[in-house]
Amino acid sequence: MPITLKDIATATGFSVTTVSRALNDYDDVAEETKARIKQVALELGYYPSATARHLQKRRTDTIGFVIPTFGPRFSDPYFSELLAGIGNEAAEHDFDLLVSTRPPGEEKEKEAYHRLVSSRRVDGLLVVRTRQKDWRIAYLAEQGFPFVAFGRSDLAFDFPWLDVDGACGTEQATQHLIDRGHRRIAYISAPDGLMFSHHRMNGYKRALEKNGLSFVEERVAFGDLTQRGGRQAARRLLSLLPPPTAIVVCNDLMALGAFKAAHEQNLVIGQDIAITGFDDIPLAEHAYPPLTTVHQPIYHIGITVCRMLVQLIRQEALEERQVLLKPQLIVRESG
Repeated sequence: MPITLKDIATATGFSVTTVSRALNDYDDVAEETKARIKQVALELGYYPSATARHLQKRRTDTIGFVIPTFGPRFSDPYFSELLAGIGNEAAEHDFDLLVSTRPPGEEKEKEAYHRLVSSRRVDGLLVVRTRQKDWRIAYLAEQGFPFVAFGRSDLAFDFPWLDVDGACGTEQATQHLIDRGHRRIAYISAPDGLMFSHHRMNGYKRALEKNGLSFVEERVAFGDLTQRGGRQAARRLLSLLPPPTAIVVCNDLMALGAFKAAHEQNLVIGQDIAITGFDDIPLAEHAYPPLTTVHQPIYHIGITVCRMLVQLIRQEALEERQVLLKPQLIVRESG
């Protein structure tokens, strides 16, 4: 049988009302009394009813995270790292995490957001991989529902976000290849509607321009952020005449796919063709050869966006409402 407030009252000699108010830290209960009641509750193994606690606080102590993907992608190292940071930080604050996956931009994704907001099943939402004219940001901002985005927006809404300076990152990678003597540098981009795709492409173009190199449209291919997508994009780029001597790829998984395309043509990566990535997932360091990539602290980002959301839910002031992190190029053997 679960321990009740009445059991604690009997064990301590205080009334049920006093026990309840002590466990909920009301100011009209003496600190000594609170300490005594809480100690007895702990010894008896008392756990307050989650339902009663939520009704009292008018919160669910739950954060929602709808992963925008066309399939179950928990095996994707990027999302695994991000989710680990979010989940660990949520636990630190005694919050639960409700995670689901929905195809981005489709009706099922909209239904998921509308249901979570209207039912108040969660106290706030995390938004990732922000898009151009992102309806999620517009909807949540208009509803006044707490949310934090990993990524910036082109919409005229003031909302809390954390982002990595993708333009700076791809500029570093492209400049590194130029400094190594490469002039025919191709680029594999993420889908065009993603905000980080826009920023990273700008960094690639900026590096070319600064070094007097022309932006060549046919040297740009688009992928779906998977290894298969990177392999297909790299195949097309390597078929160009003349082919590129280096490929900047906007995420690590596609860069690893580009490795496969290069191996198919018996190219020695790091010698015949240079390839760089972005993210620095754990696989990057252990690829063959190890992948030169742009490091962003994905796990730390998960921790930070979750902490920001918890502060919003608790109506605490944010130290920084909008955070732009500078990434770091990690030079390894692939380029």
